[in-house]
Amino acid sequence: MQGVCTAPPNVGAMKSEQALFGERLRNALKVAGYRESPSEICFHLTRHGGDPTTPQAVSRWLHGKSMPRQRNLIALAQLVRITPTELQYGVQASSRVRETRVEFRIPAMDQHAIDAFIALPPKARKLVRELIEHLRESEQKRKR
Repeated sequence: MQGVCTAPPNVGAMKSEQALFGERLRNALKVAGYRESPSEICFHLTRHGGDPTTPQAVSRWLHGKSMPRQRNLIALAQLVRITPTELQYGVQASSRVRETRVEFRIPAMDQHAIDAFIALPPKARKLVRELIEHLRESEQKRKR
């Protein structure tokens, strides 16, 4: 059977880069506390410097059918609080020696709320602190 091309035996078992990206994106969203909602991701994408896109495009990213453009990749990474390289290639992608860092993670949505709080003027921050203290006290009373 001359002229017939067959794929190497392991090619079918290999996942495409797009499929691996989709897995990393879904996992990063979960860890960050976001739902796998294309509409929700579209909303947050532009807030983090990404280009406007459709829910259908985001769905293709989530399902490993396509990859976002660089600007949207960077915005997605900011949204879920990881590096663009880690999101695109995975944790093993970086071959540089790095200092071991202590893993202290809060959900990305909470981190974004903290960032927004810090950007508020002093009077508004005081009001937010008072509200938080009131909510904490109410919760303690409810538990008793």
